[in-house]
Amino acid sequence: MNGGNEVVAAPAGPPQPLDWKFSQVFGERTAGEEVQEVDIISAIEFDKSGDHLATGDRGGRVVLFERTDTKDHGGSRRDLERMDNAIIRHPEFRYKTEFQSHEPEFDYLKSLEIEEKINKIRWCQPANGALFLLSTNDKTIKYWKVQEKKVKKVSTMNVDPSKPAGNGSNASSSNSSSSGPYLANGGSPDRYPSNDLSFPARGIQSLRLPVVTSHETNLVARCRRVYAHAHDYHINSISNNSDGETFISADDLRINLWNLEISNQSFNIVDVKPANMEDLTEVITSAEFHPTHCNMLAYSSSKGSIRLIDLRQSALCDSHSKLFEEQEAPGSRSFFTEIIASISDIKFGKDGRYILSRDYMTLKLWDINMDSGPVAAFQVHEYLRPKLCDLYENDSIFDKFECCLSGDGLRVATGSYSNLFRVFGCISGSTEATTLEASKNPMRRQVQTPSRPARSLSSSITRVVRRGAESPGIDANGNSFDFTTKLLHLAWHPTENSIACAAANSLYMYYA
Repeated sequence: MNGGNEVVAAPAGPPQPLDWKFSQVFGERTAGEEVQEVDIISAIEFDKSGDHLATGDRGGRVVLFERTDTKDHGGSRRDLERMDNAIIRHPEFRYKTEFQSHEPEFDYLKSLEIEEKINKIRWCQPANGALFLLSTNDKTIKYWKVQEKKVKKVSTMNVDPSKPAGNGSNASSSNSSSSGPYLANGGSPDRYPSNDLSFPARGIQSLRLPVVTSHETNLVARCRRVYAHAHDYHINSISNNSDGETFISADDLRINLWNLEISNQSFNIVDVKPANMEDLTEVITSAEFHPTHCNMLAYSSSKGSIRLIDLRQSALCDSHSKLFEEQEAPGSRSFFTEIIASISDIKFGKDGRYILSRDYMTLKLWDINMDSGPVAAFQVHEYLRPKLCDLYENDSIFDKFECCLSGDGLRVATGSYSNLFRVFGCISGSTEATTLEASKNPMRRQVQTPSRPARSLSSSITRVVRRGAESPGIDANGNSFDFTTKLLHLAWHPTENSIACAAANSLYMYYA
C-alpha cells in the first residue's frame, strides 16, 4: 500500500480531432449572385501577432482586417474574469482599410499585358504604430506603410453671412463700373489701400477664421518603395528574412535577394535557366526563407523536389545543400505523373524543423534533417485519381493549392474542390482527417473516413504514412464534384486554432 499518494501519469496520446465552428464571413454572396472576376481573392496572410489579416484580389486591391476581441473591453474585473474563463473566445476581426496596390500595365517591349492580380502578400516588422507589408503581382513588388493619421475637421467659420465681407465682394455695381484711372494690369488704384493702415480696436469683424471642431483618425496607406524590372518571368513567391532587412522574390527560373531599403538593385542568388531553353526540365514553383536562420531558404520545383540552400556556402546558390524528393514507385508512371508531382506551395513550420509541401494530390511533411523521404503524407482528394484525364482537359490539373501549418505544429491544412478544405493531425498516432466546407455550416459535408494513425515524426521510418483517402469517385458527401469552385488560398492563425480561407470573393473564418 502506498497510502494513495502516488500519482501515475497517463500516457500522453495524440490530441483529439478539433471541432470546427463558423466564426465570420466577409463579402458573402447572395444566392445566384454573380462574382466579378476582379473581386476573387488571390492571397491571404496573417501577420506574426495574428492581430491583422491581409487579403489581395485579382483587381489589385489589398484589404486589411484587424482583430477586435483582444482589445480592452473596459469592463469590471468580474466581467473580464468571466470572459477569461469562457470555454472558447473565438477571434473576431473587423474591416480596417483597403487600398489599390497594383494597376494593370502593358509591357510595350514584349507586347505583354501585366495583370494587376495580387500573387502574394507578406507582412513586415511593424514600427512606431505603423504596419508594413509587401505585395506583388506578376512583375512588380511594392512595400506599403499603413498608418493612422489625425485629420483636423473644420466645420464652421466665425463669420456672419449677413454682414458684408471685407474683401470688396459686396461693393456696389456703380463703384465697379465707375470710370477711373486703370493700371497696366487692368486694376484700379482705388482698389488698393494706402500704406497708412489702421485696424479697428475690436479687430476686423469679417476676418474668416476656421474653427476646428473635431479630430478624425484616418488610415493612410502609402507606397514606400517599388521593386521592379528584376524578373523576366512571373513572380510566384516573396518571403521575408528573419533578419528583418532582406527578402527574396522568386519566378520560374530565378530567385532574387533584396534589401528592403534598396529598390533599384537586387542580387540573383539562384538561376536555373539553362544555356539552351530547350534543355529546360523544371521550374521554380515556390520559395521561402527559414523562420529563424537568416542564411537558409528552401525552394520547390515542378518535378516535386525541394532544395534547401545555405547562403553561407556560396553567394550563388545554384547548388543546393540538401535535396528532398520522393522516389516514385516502379511501374506507377503515367502521362500525368510529372504534372501532379509539381509542388504548388511550401511552408516552414514555426520552429523551422519541418517543411510542408502541397502537390496536386497530396500534402507531404518533410524533416529537414532527413532527406530520404517525407515523414508523413496526407491524401487530399485521392478520389480524383480516376478523373485525371478530365482534370487535364479542363486545365484544373494545373490549379495551385496552398497549404499551412498550425502554430503548435500539430496539424496541417489545405484546400480542395467544391470549396472544401481538409485538416490533418500530423503527430504520432493521430487519425485526424477532417473535411470542411467554406460555408456557414462547415461540418455539413463531414463524413467519417477510415484513417491510419501517423507514425512518430521523430522515429526513423521505412515507409511513408499515407492517410486521409476517401471513397473513390465521389466527394465527401457522395455528390458529383464541382471543379469550378475551388479553395486555393487559406492561412492558419499563428497562435490559435483559427483558419481563414477564400472561396471566390468571400473570406470565411473558422475556429476550434
